[in-house]
Amino acid sequence: MILKSFSKINLSLKVNRKLKNSRLHEIQSYFCLVNLCDDIKIKKIKDKKDIIKFRGKFSKYIKKSSNSVIDVLNILRERNLISSYYSVSINKKIPVFGGMGGGTSNAIYLVKHLTRNKIDKNLLKVLSKTIGSDVRIFLYQQGFISNLKKIYSFHKKHSLYFLLVYPTIKCSTKYIYSKVRKFSQKSDFSFKKIEVKNKFIKLLIGENNNLQSIVENKYPTIKRLIIEIRQRKGCYFSRMTGSGSVCYGVFKSKKSAKAALNIIKVKYPKYSSWVAKTI
Repeated sequence: MILKSFSKINLSLKVNRKLKNSRLHEIQSYFCLVNLCDDIKIKKIKDKKDIIKFRGKFSKYIKKSSNSVIDVLNILRERNLISSYYSVSINKKIPVFGGMGGGTSNAIYLVKHLTRNKIDKNLLKVLSKTIGSDVRIFLYQQGFISNLKKIYSFHKKHSLYFLLVYPTIKCSTKYIYSKVRKFSQKSDFSFKKIEVKNKFIKLLIGENNNLQSIVENKYPTIKRLIIEIRQRKGCYFSRMTGSGSVCYGVFKSKKSAKAALNIIKVKYPKYSSWVAKTI
């Protein structure tokens, strides 16, 4: 069995406040899943120990003895949701430390497969605490995070094309959030704002990523890259996803995104870059 483990993009990101007695911050974010994905090959084995392997371009950055896949299999076994052991081989195509949620995605897609999509509130709470608060994102294709407990799923999905560029900078989420000094006011969500694609794009153009300036100050390359993407023909807007370091532009068409990709590959041959689409 081969599973597709999709990545996420934060189309906007507001940091509203730091939660008391917690390392977490309350955030709001428009987000979507895109077709840049890891491939997970899983099969049941007779051994009494899971066999976890990572391969691919970004596998070298993953801790082999401690990772989200090991954690999630242990959680499911402890809760008697599975009893077997598994061989899991993951081809890592999602950049690690890129702000695209690759590790969390791997975990949640394994859970969805092994539980046959039966994830109750108690399990979700445990996963959020152990794997990360963004696990819930991967239960939706497009939506709005209103707070850490509430996500609005879009009634109508929009087709969006992206140019994604990973400048091989490993951003520490913990460090980036530790530098947040200013907080944004909370926004009210309305389906009327996002039902028409043109209105949704206009809304997003007026948004930003509160973490971006922090990353740009530490890594000026990020700022230059975002400006470079924005200057490409057909680009609506460009910014950074999550706490970085993957930068992206949203384009009017697949054709314009591919044209921009060709230019970026010539200018930045050492960076990883792709054209992606909402799933």
